[in-house]
Amino acid sequence: MVRMPHTADEVERGQRLGATLRRARGQRSMLDVALDAGVSPETLRKIESGRVPAPAFPTIAAIASALGISLDALWGEVRADTAAPSEHLAS
Repeated sequence: MVRMPHTADEVERGQRLGATLRRARGQRSMLDVALDAGVSPETLRKIESGRVPAPAFPTIAAIASALGISLDALWGEVRADTAAPSEHLAS
């Protein structure tokens, strides 16, 4: 099956998601969060760097849970202007 290329909006949203997760991770190590979420550190690294524009929902749910943030708060951050990080995701 051939995958359609991601749109510019999807790529941008993936970058915002990755940046938001990185901020939420704070000083915790990538390995620690990945192990808590049950994903590989490489997967977390790719998501945080924005290289995965549309990660699977269960993966994002697991990472959010490991970081102690709700999916609602995460989605709100991804949709919002990320010029100023939100206080509720700050570590």
